[in-house]
Amino acid sequence: MLKFVISRRKFLTSASLGVSGIMLSGCDAFDSQLRVGDGLRSFLEGANGLTWRAQRLLAGDSLAPEFTEADIRQPQRPNGVTAPDDDVYKGLLANNFADWRLEVSGLVEKPLSLSREQLMNMPSRTQITRHDCVEGWSCIAKWTGTPLSLVLEQAVVKPQARYVVFHCLDTIDRSLSGDIKYYGSIDLIDARHPQTILAYGLNGKPLPVENGAPLRVRVERQIGYKMPKYLRRIELVDSFAAIGGGRGGYWEDNGYDWYGGI
Repeated sequence: MLKFVISRRKFLTSASLGVSGIMLSGCDAFDSQLRVGDGLRSFLEGANGLTWRAQRLLAGDSLAPEFTEADIRQPQRPNGVTAPDDDVYKGLLANNFADWRLEVSGLVEKPLSLSREQLMNMPSRTQITRHDCVEGWSCIAKWTGTPLSLVLEQAVVKPQARYVVFHCLDTIDRSLSGDIKYYGSIDLIDARHPQTILAYGLNGKPLPVENGAPLRVRVERQIGYKMPKYLRRIELVDSFAAIGGGRGGYWEDNGYDWYGGI
C-alpha cells in the first residue's frame, strides 16, 4: 500500500508540475510573460483542473505517507519569506506573540479570536511528513499543531461556505499601490482532512520564525506553496471573487495551479 501511495504521489506531481511547472521556476520567481489572456494560460488552467479531478478520484480521503523520526535527517528547509520585514510582525515577535490572535471570520456562525495558548490547549496532532516544494526539493520533518477541522467546528461553518482562505502577516510583494500580504486557500474537503493542521511545533520544538512562527498551515497532500506561514486570519468564503485577483491565492493569481496536489 505504501508503495502505491508514493507512486501515486509521484504520478500526480509529474502530471501537475510537468504542465504548470513549464513556466514556473519556483516559489520565489514567476515568468511575467504568462498573462491571464494567453492561450497558454488557458491550457494550463485546463490541465490543472484535470489534475485536481484525478487527485480526488485516486486519493479520496487517504492519508499522505508518514515517516519515523529516523527519517528526519536535516532541519526543515525554509524558503520564501523567512523573516517578515513588517512592523506589526516585529512587534508581535518582540513580545513572543503574546498579543497575536488567530481570527476566524467570514461565513461562520461564531467568529473566533484565538491566542496561541488557546490553540495549544486544544487537542493536537503530531505527524512526520514530507514537504515537497515546487522548486524541486523535499524534506521530512515532524509537525505538531491543532487540526483545522476542530477550529472550523468551533466556528460553525455556514452551509454556503466552500473555501478556507488564509491571510498572513508576511509581505510577499511591495508596490506603489501598497504592500501585498501573502494569502492562499484550500477547499473544505482538504480543510477537514485529518492531516491538515495549524502547526505551532516543528521537530519537537516551537515553530521557528524562518518556518512560519507563530502559526503555519500544513496540508500534507499538497505542494509547499499551499501551506501559508505567519498565519493571522482564516476567512470562510463561497468564492474567490473578492480575494486578490480572484484565483484563490497569491501565486495562483500569478499563474500557479490552485489545487497543487501531490
